[in-house]
Amino acid sequence: MAQQLQLPDGQTIAYLLDLRVRKTIGLKITAQGLVVHAPKRISSKQLQQVLLQKAGWIQQKLALRAANQVAPMQWVDGEPLLFMGQDITLSLIRHPTSKAVALEGSQLVVRSPHIGNQAWVARKVLHWYTQQALPDFSRRVQLVAAQMGEKVTSVALSNARSRWGSCNSRKQIRLNWRLIQAPPHIIQYVVCHEMAHLREMNHSGRFYAVLESLFAKHLSAEKEMKALSSILHRMA
Repeated sequence: MAQQLQLPDGQTIAYLLDLRVRKTIGLKITAQGLVVHAPKRISSKQLQQVLLQKAGWIQQKLALRAANQVAPMQWVDGEPLLFMGQDITLSLIRHPTSKAVALEGSQLVVRSPHIGNQAWVARKVLHWYTQQALPDFSRRVQLVAAQMGEKVTSVALSNARSRWGSCNSRKQIRLNWRLIQAPPHIIQYVVCHEMAHLREMNHSGRFYAVLESLFAKHLSAEKEMKALSSILHRMA
């Protein structure tokens, strides 16, 4: 639920309050702003005190988020895009009958009589990205599965806003389609991260030992992934 934190200097900070069965208060800065996870039985006064103590940290993180915000996608001719870590450009060409989307050199070309309709262009381009993503991700998963001597029951695409992948006990792997914009080594890192969960369904030391055996430079890749996150999420 939406809430407001009143600061001593008169400023206010909007936040979303998520009450859960837990013992501590957790703060998270997301694309939507501040999210507060708190115990269900906490009083308003207790929550206010904790948030005021953390006000400096909250303001600093919100300022960093604002500074790093990326301009929203404009589905117009000349818009910069990313594909497999490469800079490409959206090229819209009016055509009376064609509705084709194709990567031609460094341009993603959309030919259609509807190029003036941004919503239509967005649907076509996003569909093209998902078509490229699934075969690429599936190939990577199967190669890592063979390396591990494991079997994966299915590979599917995810549209999550906060997770790049998931693995469940049924050995089903889901990967965020937006990853196809990232450089190949970042895609490989995320694949290996999820595949490591086939052995360890947690983030324990044992899990990271498995991950390191699959992707030795996982720490640097994780930092790079975080830095890329806002850019990859330009695509809704």
